[in-house]
Amino acid sequence: MGDLIRFRDDETHEEPAVTLDSFLEQSNATAIRLEPTDDPRALIPFLDRLSLIEVAFPKFRDGRGFSIASILREAGYTGELRAAGDILVDQIVPLRRCGFDAILSEAEIDREVAAKLAALYGNVYQKTVDGRAPVWARRSDPTHG
Repeated sequence: MGDLIRFRDDETHEEPAVTLDSFLEQSNATAIRLEPTDDPRALIPFLDRLSLIEVAFPKFRDGRGFSIASILREAGYTGELRAAGDILVDQIVPLRRCGFDAILSEAEIDREVAAKLAALYGNVYQKTVDGRAPVWARRSDPTHG
């Protein structure tokens, strides 16, 4: 594949990722690749021993991976969560908001454009797993001025 962008400080996980079916048959792998049709909840009992979960984005317009990421982060997964496939630069900010901390794009990503997009909006409107308070919550909480 192409261009890897990581938002983590630990070492990149190099073990090949196995499919969900392969993992469930023999759960000693530490890296797994989920397809958009896979149910990420099957991994919940194993999250503490997985170092990498790679979520496939076969087409940029297939958004099921966003939900997969949210489910995994809300279930407590703290390892690397990598979006992989047909990813456009303008998807990076929403991918991060859902919990992805690595992007493996088939095409090269212009990092300058990605940085500009990330800095474009100071407020967010939806509650997500990245820890940023949505603007509506900040209005009603005096500690978030």
